[in-house]
Amino acid sequence: MKKFNIAMIGAGFMGKAHSLSYAGMPMFFWPAPGIPHRKTVVDVTDELAKEAAQRFGFESYSSNWREVIEDPDIDIVDIVTPNDTHAEIAIAAAKAGKHIISEKPLARNAEEAKRMLDAVKEAGVKHMVAFNYRRTPAVALARKFIEEGKIGKILNFRGTYLQDWSADPQSPLSWRFQKKVAGSGALGDIGTHVIDFARYLVGEITDVMAVTKTWVPERPIQTSGLDKLGTVKGEAEAPKGQVDVDDEFTTLIKFENGAIGSIEATRNAWGRNNFLTFEIHGEKGSLYFNYERRDELQVCFADDPSNSKGFRTIYTGPEHPYGQGLWPIPALGIGYGETKIIETYDFIKSIVEDTEVSPNFYDGYQIAVICDAILESAEKGVWVNLK
Repeated sequence: MKKFNIAMIGAGFMGKAHSLSYAGMPMFFWPAPGIPHRKTVVDVTDELAKEAAQRFGFESYSSNWREVIEDPDIDIVDIVTPNDTHAEIAIAAAKAGKHIISEKPLARNAEEAKRMLDAVKEAGVKHMVAFNYRRTPAVALARKFIEEGKIGKILNFRGTYLQDWSADPQSPLSWRFQKKVAGSGALGDIGTHVIDFARYLVGEITDVMAVTKTWVPERPIQTSGLDKLGTVKGEAEAPKGQVDVDDEFTTLIKFENGAIGSIEATRNAWGRNNFLTFEIHGEKGSLYFNYERRDELQVCFADDPSNSKGFRTIYTGPEHPYGQGLWPIPALGIGYGETKIIETYDFIKSIVEDTEVSPNFYDGYQIAVICDAILESAEKGVWVNLK
C-alpha cells in the first residue's frame, strides 16, 4: 500500500481539520487506497511550525514553503493558508510535479483561479478544492435521488449559509475582512459552499442578479496573526481598520437546465451558527437539507400516499453514500471531521486509480467566475450573464 508524503502549508484551525483527516482516513476506509503520511508542516515562523508539528503529528516542520515544495520526498501539497497565497503556492507546487489540495475559495478572483487551473493542467497533477460539505452523506444522497430521477426535472434551488460570528462590531479585523487578502467577504468565505451545492446538485449557473451589503464598515485591528472567527473581541478603544468586503449577499440565479433559484449568505445573522441549507423542488418531489442536522435529509415525493404526504426524514447510515466507512447505525452522528476524512479518501483514491476527482480546480475556477459575476451584478444593479 503506497504511502503519500503530505506537506501542509498553513497550520490554523483548518490545519487541525486536515491533519485529523490524514490520521483518520485509514481507520474509517480500510483497506485504504493509500496511506497519507504527515511529513512536513509549514507555518510563518520556525517556532510556530515546530509547535504545529508537535500538535498535528507531522514528522518535520519548516517556515519556508518554497523549499518544502521542492523536496523530492513530498507527494502532495495541502494549501490551508489565507486566500491571497493560494495561487502562488499552487502554481509552484504544480511546476514541482506535486498533487495539490487547496482550501476554498480556490482564489480571490477568476483570473487567479484560471492561472492555477492552467498550471495543474500543464503539469498533469491531481488537484482538488476542499468543498468538503458536499461529502456529507445526506448531501451525496440528495445527489443520488436527483440522478435517479426521484424528484424529476428540477424547478428551483434555494440555498443559504447564515452565521453570526461577525455580527458583533467588536469582532476584530482579521484577513477575512480585507479584500486584498480574502478577495471577497461572506461571498467567498461561506457563499461559495452554497454555490458548490447548486452546481453539484442542479447544474451550471448561467445568470445572476445580486445585492451585497457591508453592515460593519470598520473593526478593531487584530493584534495577532491567528484568525479566531469572532471568538475573541477587540478592545472598545482599539484602533479601527476599514472593512472593504461584503458582510452579506443575496443573488437570484438561473441554471443552464432552465431551473431558477436564489442563494444568500451572511456572517451577521444573530442566532445562526452554521446554518447551511438547501431546498430543491422538482416536478416529482422536493429535498431539504440543513447542515446543523447533518445526518438528516428531508424528502417529499409526489407519489407518496395522499394521506401521508409531507416531508419525512431519512437518517443517513450504512446504506447511504460513504456509509460503509463511517458508523454502523443510522443517526449515530457524523461531524465536520468525518467530511474531511471522506474528502481525503476520495483525493487519495483518485491519485492511486488515476481518475478525476471533484470538486477540482476547474470547479474552483467556475465558482470564482460566478463570484466575480455576483460582485459585478451588485455593483451595476443588473443581471450578469456568465456565458
